[in-house]
Amino acid sequence: MISFALRRLAGLVPTLFVLVTASFFIIRLAPGGPFDQEQSLPPAIRANLDAAYGLDRPLAVQYGRYLARLARGDLGPSFRYKDYSVNELIGNGLPLSLTIGLAAALLAFLGGVPLGAIAAWRADSATDHALMGFSMLGVILPGFVVGPVLALLFGIYWPLFRIAGFEAGDPSFLVLPVITLALPVMAYVARLTRDSLVEVLQSNFVRTARAKGLPARVVLLRHALRPALMPVVSYLGPAVAFVVTGSLVVEAVFGLPGSGRYLVQGAIDRDYPLVMGMILVYGVFTLVCNLVADLVYGWLDPRVRP
Repeated sequence: MISFALRRLAGLVPTLFVLVTASFFIIRLAPGGPFDQEQSLPPAIRANLDAAYGLDRPLAVQYGRYLARLARGDLGPSFRYKDYSVNELIGNGLPLSLTIGLAAALLAFLGGVPLGAIAAWRADSATDHALMGFSMLGVILPGFVVGPVLALLFGIYWPLFRIAGFEAGDPSFLVLPVITLALPVMAYVARLTRDSLVEVLQSNFVRTARAKGLPARVVLLRHALRPALMPVVSYLGPAVAFVVTGSLVVEAVFGLPGSGRYLVQGAIDRDYPLVMGMILVYGVFTLVCNLVADLVYGWLDPRVRP
């Protein structure tokens, strides 16, 4: 298992290098620059700004300097947020985005797996059809629809939770955003669990366990659920990355000061270091999530480990 983990970990390095290199050059293909404004800057001021941020150097030199700073953990200064480095901006917003995303992923797993197991155990019954019908709604309804509906119901009609802003130490601000992010993932996890578990319950080893007279709970939890979770684990790797990196809409709906806004605003402003920093952080997080999913998959099914 250790050698399997080390091989997967070693594969992250070239992937991350390709991500950084491609992002560095692609974002500079977009028209405009970081200091383009409605009113053109005087040539002397524009030249001073380009020199201060190293934009007057050849692109290859800029790339080499960026890699050198990156090796020291320095993501560079922001072009638009004066007196702030990219490290500071990401450090201010990322903890909140991670909290919301990881809580949503945990809620999706803890809610989706039992719902899918119940539907599979009662396959083709009214309970199965009802659960899968609700899960379909969860899959197709986008966050910018679910979020305002939840805010209207539980923030205005029944004021149980806060619906805008954020105060440290008050989790009531995070309840509705977490539920909004978790619902589509929970619905998909429920459907995956149901389909996989229905197939596993028809396997020979499950029929043998039933023939031995084992209780239904033991058959389900000890024999059938573990192999049925393998497709769910494969999905949860990118799903966790999705709920963390895709929280921009939820943060905008509920007025949360997360990090998602920096990626969009940085792209609009051509703030190259900020966009690169967000891509790098999200890329590393996505790769780590996929690595964890591979390791859990290898633990569930030793056949994938050579």
